Amino acid sequence: MDNNNNQFNNQQHDHNEETTPTPETRKRRGGLTLTKVAVTAAVAGLLGGGVAYGGINYFNNSGMNDTAVPAGSNSTGNTKTSNVNVNVSSQSTKAFNKVKGAMVSVINLQKENNSSGTLGQLFGSSSSSNSKSKSELEEASEGSGVIYKKDGNVAYIVTNNHVVSGSSALRVVTSSGKQLQAKLVGKDAVTDLAVLKVNGSSLKTVASFGNSDNIKVGETALAIGSPLGSQYATSLTQGIISAKKRTIETTNSSGTQTGNATVIQTDAAINPGNSGGALINVGGQVVGITSSKIASDAEGTSVEGMGFAIPSNEVVNIINQLVKNGKVVRPALGITYVDLANVSSAQQKSILKLPSNVENGVVVMSASAGSPAKKAGLSKYDVITALGGHQISDQSTLRDILYKYKLNDKVSITYYHNGKKKTSTIKLTETSSQLKTSSTTATSES
Repeated sequence: MDNNNNQFNNQQHDHNEETTPTPETRKRRGGLTLTKVAVTAAVAGLLGGGVAYGGINYFNNSGMNDTAVPAGSNSTGNTKTSNVNVNVSSQSTKAFNKVKGAMVSVINLQKENNSSGTLGQLFGSSSSSNSKSKSELEEASEGSGVIYKKDGNVAYIVTNNHVVSGSSALRVVTSSGKQLQAKLVGKDAVTDLAVLKVNGSSLKTVASFGNSDNIKVGETALAIGSPLGSQYATSLTQGIISAKKRTIETTNSSGTQTGNATVIQTDAAINPGNSGGALINVGGQVVGITSSKIASDAEGTSVEGMGFAIPSNEVVNIINQLVKNGKVVRPALGITYVDLANVSSAQQKSILKLPSNVENGVVVMSASAGSPAKKAGLSKYDVITALGGHQISDQSTLRDILYKYKLNDKVSITYYHNGKKKTSTIKLTETSSQLKTSSTTATSES
């Protein structure tokens, strides 16, 4: 069986690497590539100086004498504005005015020519370099953020992980145009969320979170952010909630799917730079943090009005953990693995000895010594087909199901060992970071 190891080993996924959209190039706005914007005047011009029919000028001199411009003074051409005031205040306007002061632009500053912090690595590590002067840093990207809490002079801001990823320093621009130095409190690549803090002594407005479970498809949704950067800060777009719970794929830096995210779908315009901004209801409550959009499908067909936001209930859960611990603690099995679909039928039969009716699952490539999986009896070439009673179709669903549990939870696991179906119970006592420091035998963990 060892002769067949290469194919498996070459397909292992490292599930401690951070998830990211497809690599992009400088200069980006909130995780999306910024290209030159051409502003076209809405004026139609004549082609070739005029439109001709049959070689004859369509507008000839016939009848022109009857429509000559009157002669005389132009003094009667003056006009003025009406003194009639129309109250155009709407619920959307009131909602915007309620939270606009809590909106900020987030500027990601990176060292020049720093290959370790390239923009393609949207979920790369974030570091602070106090030894570098401001002149050695450049603006790498811009996104949006929301002030959600003040504690004394400290103000906390939620944004996207990919907005701050790879930063050497961070700067925040408030809705009034004031620039503040920001410090990263914590970030989470799995949910694409991050928390910053700034000196908030001059900040007055704090946004509040609504219950994202209570939103309804068809209700008004307002997106506030900084499309294309801080020069368009606190831009408001309006749409509706298109779907409450839409599942979209997340990928790592190599383009491999690593999981799924459940998000709110909206047709409110989401543009580069809106990442990390607020999706609010007409009551002025934040019901989501905007994170991504679909601009085209796999075939290159252009798509409009498909933006996504992380639900506020999940946002609150994650940012509270980031403030408390600086990170989100999740359980780990302590294994490396590949999708069963990536293993040939011949090897599924000869090496894994699987019954022909087993079509989905993940293949264990290694189990760390002392890990929950090892203690439960799992070993190399075992095929996991269910966790906690939920079927495992591929490696991304395994991670999604696993992350629903907490440390010290007990969960049933179904797997095939040498072709025989087995069920065991795993106690989730370890995290990925603990496994990394305590084990040298595994190359990656989940």
